[in-house]
Formats: sequence, C-alpha cells, structure tokens
Amino acid sequence: VRSEQLIAERYGWNRLVLAIAQGMDAVFLSHELTYTHPGEIRFGAADKTDPGVVEDIDDLFTRGGVAHVVEADPVRRMWVKLMMNVGINQTCMVYGGTYGSASEPGEQNRCFIAAMRETLSVARAEGIDLTEADLTEMAEVIAGIDPAGMPSMAQDRINRKPTEVEEFAGTIVRLAEKHRILVPQNRWLYQRIKEIEASWA
Repeated sequence: VRSEQLIAERYGWNRLVLAIAQGMDAVFLSHELTYTHPGEIRFGAADKTDPGVVEDIDDLFTRGGVAHVVEADPVRRMWVKLMMNVGINQTCMVYGGTYGSASEPGEQNRCFIAAMRETLSVARAEGIDLTEADLTEMAEVIAGIDPAGMPSMAQDRINRKPTEVEEFAGTIVRLAEKHRILVPQNRWLYQRIKEIEASWA
C-alpha cells in the first residue's frame, strides 16, 4: 500500500493509478520463467488521477488482451492483496515453502492465515473494510494455483536477494504500533526474515 505513494512523490499523481496483480504463479529461477496461471491486473483511479486515465488504460488492456478488472475502490483491493502477500510471501520465505505447502493443514498454513488475520485487523483500524470473506477469498486463490509454485519472497530466499519484508511485515508492525494492536505473527516473521537475510552476508 506504499508503493504508489513513493512513485507519486517523484512523478506526481496525475497519470498514476492504483493497481495490483493477482492470481499468477510465475516462478523465475535459474534464468527460466514458468507459470500455469497468468493472473490479472486490477486497477482504479487515485484521488488525484487525471480524468480519462483509467479509461485509457482499460482500452489499452482490452485491445491487448490483458486480463484486467477496473476497481471502484482500488485502495481496498490493494489492502486485500497486501493481506495475501503478508501471509503467503513471508510464510513461504521463512519455511522455504510453496503455495501447496502453505495451503495444506499444518504450521505453514497456520502462519499464513495468522499473518493475514493480523493484517485484516490493522486494515480495519486504518478505516479499510476488510472482512473474513476477503481472507477466505485470498486463501482460496492460493489453493487454486500451482501447488509447486512459490511467491517472490520464497524465490528471493533461493536467489539470496533482498526481500520486501519492510513493505509487508514492516508496514503491518508500524501501523499496528500506531493503533496499539498486537501482531505477534508479523513481528516473528519480520525478525526471522531479517535473520535469514543477514545469514547471506
């Protein structure tokens, strides 16, 4: 939920939309890209996006055959995606897991769901109306893609690349502190990911 703000600080909001991509299971390892689900782009206007920009992008994607959805409330959709990323990306990174292992009953699934549920609580404190139905939808999205695939942070662990932990657990922990909400799962994930990254030095 911070990326567009950072981009807008440099380039301005007028031609910028709020967007996420979801439902893809692309894996890029050893210079090879594989996937079974291409996913879709969901986007919509920010408060200061110029009139017509969303329509122009919609037209471009339609003509190009790019799967997409224009969102009436893109901020809420971004929080739904953040909730999923906080759960699946960090869980698979810490456990060296896959979409399949995080979806099966067990410790990885417990971690995945707990991290999402903490994000839901923080979102509601921020005035975003996330629900258990959104959480269930994201768990079902993950369960429906290639079980052998893995999210980007799990790939980062294999490739020993810096992760997005500051954007995920870091964001949730900072906002939780503001609202005096307990987020032990995200605090643990943050610490564990930082330890793993430090071990590569």
